[in-house]
Amino acid sequence: SRFETCWPALMKDSHGVIIIFNPELPSHLKEIEMWYSCFVQQQPLLDSQCLLVAHHKPGSAGDTENLSLAYPLSKLKLIHSNLEEDPEDVRMEFMKYFRSIITLINESREREEMSIIS
Repeated sequence: SRFETCWPALMKDSHGVIIIFNPELPSHLKEIEMWYSCFVQQQPLLDSQCLLVAHHKPGSAGDTENLSLAYPLSKLKLIHSNLEEDPEDVRMEFMKYFRSIITLINESREREEMSIIS
């Protein structure tokens, strides 16, 4: 929280938020609620502009099935990353996420241009 004074600068004009956390740390599960609240809800960004990444460290017993997040985090796109086992899968999910953000940016830009024209 000592960096909180920097947050407004980080958030300014942002189009997306990726929250990476360690699903094995209960403290992280509480913290991501705070990150979501500050960086997504207060901006406000759409839930589709947020990506949650549960990162499993090498050798961890990554139980990817039973990670149930409380509402409102449960509405968000969640991917599990384990770079030892499946780096390609993670790369594909990131690409999908970035494409969706670019589409959103282009759509809002087009809307702005149309409103200026009319």
